[in-house]
This record gives sequence, C-alpha cells and structure tokens, in this order.
Amino acid sequence: MDFRTTDEQQMMVQSIRDFAKQHMIPKMMEWDENQIFPVDLFKKLGALGYMGILVPETYGGSGLDYHDYITILKEISKVDGSIGLSVAAHNSLCTNHILSFANEEQKEKWLPKLASGEWIGAWGLTEHNTGSDASGMSTTAVAEGDYFIINGAKNFITHGISGDIAVVMVRTGEKGDSRGMTAFVIEKGTPGFSSGKKENKLGMRASETAELVFDNCKVHKNNVLGTVGDGFVQALKILDGGRISIGALSLGIAQGAYDASLKYAKERVQFGKPISSFQGISFKLADMATEIEASELLLHKAAYHKNNGERITKIGAMAKMYASETCVKIANEAVQIHGGYGYTKDFPVEKFYRDAKLCTIGEGTTEIQKLVISRKILE
Repeated sequence: MDFRTTDEQQMMVQSIRDFAKQHMIPKMMEWDENQIFPVDLFKKLGALGYMGILVPETYGGSGLDYHDYITILKEISKVDGSIGLSVAAHNSLCTNHILSFANEEQKEKWLPKLASGEWIGAWGLTEHNTGSDASGMSTTAVAEGDYFIINGAKNFITHGISGDIAVVMVRTGEKGDSRGMTAFVIEKGTPGFSSGKKENKLGMRASETAELVFDNCKVHKNNVLGTVGDGFVQALKILDGGRISIGALSLGIAQGAYDASLKYAKERVQFGKPISSFQGISFKLADMATEIEASELLLHKAAYHKNNGERITKIGAMAKMYASETCVKIANEAVQIHGGYGYTKDFPVEKFYRDAKLCTIGEGTTEIQKLVISRKILE
C-alpha cells in the first residue's frame, strides 16, 4: 500500500476546507439546534462531485476510489458529523446499491440525478421491530401482474422525508428466508409512498432521520434491483462497503475533536502554564493521536481490498468497530480536556460528543461487528 497523499487528494482536502468555511461553519449550529436538513447544501456538494464520489464518470459521477472516499468523508466530518453522515448514506447506501446491482437502463435513469445532487437518496432496511434481525422484516411486496403492491413501514431512515428516491428491501417470501426479500427503487411521489415520523435525536441532528410508509404502494417490476429474492444478499454486500463509510465518518469526528482539544490545551493556561504541559493532559492527547492513526490505517486497508474487488466483510467490520469506538472515546476525552467549557455549546467538542455515539450504532452496532468478525475468524 502507498500511504502518500496524492496531489488530487490534497486538492480535494483544500476544496472541502474552503467549502466548509464558507457554507457549513456559519450555519451548522443553527441546523443542529433546529434539526434543519440543509437540502441546498447538498446541491452545492453535488456540484463539487461529492454526491457521486464512487460513481463512474459515464453516469455523471466523480469516478473516485475508496481511499478518496475516506479522505472526503473525513474532511467533511471533521467539521460537522451530520453532514458527513448524510453524504455517507447518500453515496454508500442508495447510490452504491443502484450502481452495484441495477441494470444498464436503471443506472442511466437514476445515477446521473443522484451523482449530481439533483436527487437525494434514501435506503431502507430497518423496521420498528427488526434492526439487526433484518430477515424478520414485516414490510411485504405482493406481485400483481406487472406490478408489486407494497405495504408496511421502515424507520430510522436517513433522508426519509427529503429524499427524492429510495432503495428499500421488502419481503417477497417467508420471514427468516434470506432469499425471501427483494430490493425496489421507489421515487418520491409514487402513490402510496409517504414519509412518517421524524426522529428527535441526541446528535447528528442536521441529518434527517424519519419513517418511510407504504400503503398499497404500486411499484412496477422494472423497479426491482437484480432478481426477486436477492434483496437481503444485496443489502449485506452494501453494508460491507457502508462500514467503511461509518468508519470514515468516525475518523473525521475523532480528528475534529482531537484538533479542537490540541488547540485548547495549548491555549488554556492554569497554574501559570498551558495545560498541555501537564502529563495528565499530554498523555490524553498522545493516546488520541495514536488511536486516530490506527483507525485511519484500518480503514485504508479495508479500502485497499475494496478497490481490488475483494470481500471486506471481516476487515470492514474491524475498521468500523475500532474507528467508531475510538471516536466515542476521543469525543469523551475532548470534553474532559475542555473541562466546564466542553459542556457548553460555545466550543465544538460538545457537538462532537453528541454526534459520536451514532457511529457505534448505525450500519450495525459494535456488538454486531463483533459477531461478524468472530464468525469470520472461526470459519
């Protein structure tokens, strides 16, 4: 593996930093306080090519690889984890599912709009009674001529209200049958397809999370991705790559919390000298810096294998688990280093602390990652 940063990656980093300074930092606390999902911001990100990062140029995307993807998500999430989460969900879940499993006609129909940011994508697997146990889902699709009639609901769906298009996994067979689920693409405005409750969240508040509701929703068979019955298998493969996304999101939040802590520790004076000179603080910073490096290396190893078309079930789970747990630990230490000020909204670590926790839950909890890893190493 080559660990050198390319000139193109350095340009991307600078472009994101300039973008964040102009378009994100002035508004992000307002978005957070009021749970505003800034749709226009994502249109701007689309114009820069960050809504179709992995999509080939043929379909209007940037045609970048997973190393680039990690770099982009890290830089965005260093500033605002909510925006990083939405960029990740749009790219790695909805858009990547279509890229990975759609036929040529479907790709040409949907990918250019997603890659440009004209459309924002959602992805639905989780239901009220089925989180990690997705094979027990209750939402059903019943064949009726050239159509399927879908009934049920999905929850905890990123962009569940503002999304223009959703990839959803629904049951077309028996509960518990891994070949009994199918992936459908459903556009906003389809009769019987609507949004439900918007969640009021601890963190990631500018990233919209809501229900998707299906009430005799009539979807043409041309909207099936791949083959009927392949939806669950497809979803597992998408989640493998999605774990790189959440790992990169975690890495960015951890880096942002560390950067803020390093700056504060150098500036905050107690007993006549900066608190960074005290071993209790300097050792915390040393641990934080080391764990960030380890997270980044794990993620880029996963990216290397993904770029080479190899299965990343084990390394992806390892990277996601380690980076997300590290993220929570570092955000906690960042608040501690800031003392009372870290508990206020005047300093950025309060928001990093709230945003961090989602990383150990989304796209498979830490416990599920351990289950995946243990199964692979015991095969």
